[in-house]
Amino acid sequence: MRTDSAGRIKLMAGARLWNSAIPAFCLVLVGLITTYAQVPAPTPPDDRDSPVRIKTDLVTLTLTVTDQYGRYVSGLSRNAFTVTDNNRDQDIVFFSDSDAPISIGILFDVSGSMSGTKIGKARNALERFIRTSHPNDEYFLIAFNSRAQLLTDRTRDGDSVLRKLTLVQPKANTALYDAVYLGIERVTRGSHQKRALLIISDGQDNASRYNFNEVRRLMREADVITYAVGITDRADAMNALGMQGQAFLEELTSVTGGKAFFPRTDVEMDEIFERIALELRHQYSVGYIPTDFHPDGKWRKVKVRVKPPRGLPRLTVRSREGYYATPNTNYK
Repeated sequence: MRTDSAGRIKLMAGARLWNSAIPAFCLVLVGLITTYAQVPAPTPPDDRDSPVRIKTDLVTLTLTVTDQYGRYVSGLSRNAFTVTDNNRDQDIVFFSDSDAPISIGILFDVSGSMSGTKIGKARNALERFIRTSHPNDEYFLIAFNSRAQLLTDRTRDGDSVLRKLTLVQPKANTALYDAVYLGIERVTRGSHQKRALLIISDGQDNASRYNFNEVRRLMREADVITYAVGITDRADAMNALGMQGQAFLEELTSVTGGKAFFPRTDVEMDEIFERIALELRHQYSVGYIPTDFHPDGKWRKVKVRVKPPRGLPRLTVRSREGYYATPNTNYK
């Protein structure tokens, strides 16, 4: 009996303990449920900031239109242009003439051939170019003599570019072709859709690992419009190396739709740098999808014509000469 009584007493005590624990357990459970309900569910990643890879056959061209005096012409409409790709007329599906910022690589020759007053005059003219350019342009500065060196990587501070060139002393040989390779590699990583190179040199290469044909092939592949300002003197115009350098700059720029200039005076040099800056801000962009595109890697020749509005004289349009038909992947 005692044992039974003790056993019943213990059982009753356990029951009372269990009965008192149930409300507490329920409160804890309700608290957990409430807390869990207040914790937000994980948010799926926002793909809006992630690049979306889109395969497209859209070909884009940068066009410069000038009059008979070499002055740029703005204000033309889409209907003023016709494009042929491999001798077939194309429908222009994209057109813009907005003053948009660009990513521009400045290739500045600091070799021994730029000694004397050449480098100071070129730097002063470059300052005029920067002052005339779009305020949101993005700059890459590459200086080159026996080797090409990236001095400034992606900046919108034009003054910092000029400061980098203040204490530079010209010396050694000229690796211009290597500088062009580095310039294309850097500027194609720029944040702006439109890209350009500005070469400031006498064009006399004697130290590059790359050769002329390799550089020319690269320029035909890259959609980077290129300008060059030849810093030359009378001695350069009279020797074979100087004439070869001038021919190189002319050929390199023409395949991209750009242009090479060879100023004879300081005033002309300033005007040319300003003209290049204004041209870059008043160009046209057109796009089309080739009607018979095949990604076979072959060269496709492009021709653009411009029809002047009634009453205006004949106009000239410059653009890249063509492109290699490789699969194109853009990021939107």
